[in-house]
Amino acid sequence: MSRTLIDTDSRELEDTKYQIAARKAWRTIRSNKSKARAQGSLQLDEFAVRSNAPESTRFNVRLVSTFEKTPRDICCGKFIELRWGFGCPLDCNYCYLRGTRKGDMRPRFIDFKYISKALDETLSTLKTPSIFNTGELSDSLMNPALMEKIVDKFEEQSRHKVFLLSKFGPKNVEFLLRKPRKQVICAWSINAIEAARRWEKAAAHPERRIEAAKLVYRAGYDCRIRIDPMFPIDDWKTHYEDILYRIFDALEPRRVILGTPRGLWKTIEYAKRAGVDMSWADYFAPQETGWGKKMSEAIRLEMYQYMMDKLQGIGYPTNRVTLCKETVSIWERLGLKPKKFNCNCYGADALIDK
Repeated sequence: MSRTLIDTDSRELEDTKYQIAARKAWRTIRSNKSKARAQGSLQLDEFAVRSNAPESTRFNVRLVSTFEKTPRDICCGKFIELRWGFGCPLDCNYCYLRGTRKGDMRPRFIDFKYISKALDETLSTLKTPSIFNTGELSDSLMNPALMEKIVDKFEEQSRHKVFLLSKFGPKNVEFLLRKPRKQVICAWSINAIEAARRWEKAAAHPERRIEAAKLVYRAGYDCRIRIDPMFPIDDWKTHYEDILYRIFDALEPRRVILGTPRGLWKTIEYAKRAGVDMSWADYFAPQETGWGKKMSEAIRLEMYQYMMDKLQGIGYPTNRVTLCKETVSIWERLGLKPKKFNCNCYGADALIDK
């Protein structure tokens, strides 16, 4: 047997040992977290309801939960998820949802009776006014009939709000326009038109998303905008200045959330398996970060600074701008003042302007 073959076998064996050790460590961490919750840890999870979802979904999930996977080098913290549905029909090439169910993006929904039960317990028990994000594991408007029931559930109380995040157009907001509601925050993820043309083909055109946002804004809803993920495509300054001005010609968002692409290994792997256009991943720097692959810090800083300058130029307050999944150093170099290790986009503090 050749030395090369022996060395290759040795490396593969070492890789296997590393993978086994990593899985064992993860199981230990997960077990310790479960034990901590069982011993009365004062986390939101102790208030949540674990329900068997309908057989058609084959899920056994905690319907209301805290997102707490953020690494310490990222200036983001816990926020509340309302897990009403999974997957998304819009199939954006870079979407992190590909990694959440092994590449299966098909929409699935939880029966409302289980959602209602979870909300009855959580909304009445959780004392801190909070935002419940419905757009983390799905597009919030992919099933308007079900979402209408959910938002109406929040209207039964006045402490907590529900957050809707979408890339759909005007048709999917009709239920919001039929009846005004006070406990709903609406948000749209809107990319530059050229970036959307390349990697968001099934989503509504950015102009249609702006139109939908304008409709709910004029109806009196708290409306927020995500310009995320921003890509440094050719002539990117012109493209992102254009979409920013299109947005502000239609409405003035309560908050603007900026972001650049993140590439968790599962996202990249399952995007490749799906055979989508992977050119969006060409912008990543070689090194990994606490949140997978990112573009270089210099490029991210340049893009954020450019957008901040444009926002300031039209008189938009910087205290209403946040960055998604970004480092403490980037926030501070931009002159922003985050509440470190708390979610500045969807956390309880995001209910008010700071």
